Amino acid sequence: YIQQVTAEDLEKHPGEGYRANSVIGRSGMELLYEKELKGQDGCEIAILNDAGQKKSVLAQIPKRDGQTIQLTIDAGLQKELYDTYAEDKSCSVAMDPFTGEVLALVSTPSFDSRDFIYGMSQTLWDSLNEDERMPLYNRFRQKLCPGSSFKPVIAAIGLETGAIDPDMDYGNEGLQWQKDASWGKYYVTTLHAYDPVILENALIYSDNIYFAKAALRIGSDKLTDGLDKLGFGEPIPFEISMAQSQYSNSEGIDSEIQLADTGYGQGQVLVNPLHLLSMYSMFVNDGNMIQPVLKYEENAAAKIWKEQAVSAQTAQTVKQSLLSVIENPSGTGASAKIDGVTMLGKTGTAEIKESQDDTTGVERGWFICETTEDMPNQIAVVGMVEDVKTKGGSSYVTQKVRNIAASYLQ
Repeated sequence: YIQQVTAEDLEKHPGEGYRANSVIGRSGMELLYEKELKGQDGCEIAILNDAGQKKSVLAQIPKRDGQTIQLTIDAGLQKELYDTYAEDKSCSVAMDPFTGEVLALVSTPSFDSRDFIYGMSQTLWDSLNEDERMPLYNRFRQKLCPGSSFKPVIAAIGLETGAIDPDMDYGNEGLQWQKDASWGKYYVTTLHAYDPVILENALIYSDNIYFAKAALRIGSDKLTDGLDKLGFGEPIPFEISMAQSQYSNSEGIDSEIQLADTGYGQGQVLVNPLHLLSMYSMFVNDGNMIQPVLKYEENAAAKIWKEQAVSAQTAQTVKQSLLSVIENPSGTGASAKIDGVTMLGKTGTAEIKESQDDTTGVERGWFICETTEDMPNQIAVVGMVEDVKTKGGSSYVTQKVRNIAASYLQ
């Protein structure tokens, strides 16, 4: 991600050692760490004899090599994730949930950065810009509708506020429900009926109705306060700038229907994938949200972004339910089970449509899994794929993420 300097670069960086034939970091890590990676050219003024041999040096500036910077990225994992999703419009993020070390950041499809270094033809530039798969669009930096992958966050806030009793049976409503007739033709729908309708089962079966009711019980003020406490509406403390997560297009949640939809990750909720992984880290760190890091430091202690984002008891309750999502044969994430490995997980399908009757909207499939025990390797992975409606929904992503985790944990 480097290019030849331009006249504008030379004007912007006077006296910093750039010349007309220099290269400069244009994006990515090369831009982020340009000052550290750049180094400095050396030069000397010397007197030579007739044979061209150096007689004396009048002045000298020694060359200074750029710093060696090691990232936390696992190159093998990065490549495997890219190859896995190369044909999909997707993003993936992997992180050590205990240290915060980011192991992979992937957006597909992508482009060959060498084309920018060596000079790009107008034809190639136009083809990249006009490609409907948007290869120049970095999806892992965006904020996206999380669908049911957001339900554990709602569960945690509900437990913290006392609005959710994990053992309370909300009652079987069938496959559609509305609070009352004031909602008109609007219903919350779900895919599975089950008994009893308690928190653990609601996560196992990914019940939209349970979490819509939970959000209403929490109330908009307490819910938005809880989300603010988890970092919504603020920058993620990370080397790469990421989109800030939101729960509304305005300042708050304006209606009961929007509040109910927020409960199962729809409505106007948009979450950055790295932020989502950081929130999931609280379930295995006694309620502390771990700060993601990209620059490697040997034996570095984990940095906490949000200390006691939730209580240790709340974190443990949600963790146990998310373990069942994979361990219970009826769980929506059961196909992600890896023999000999204990992981928590959650599926999600986010529907992007104009109205409840819209059948042409895009479906985004999500899956998150996270190791929970002391192991030689630790990993939390989130994958998101657009247009999964004809690919099997979130199960398409679940299997791919499961295989990535299994490969990494071997």
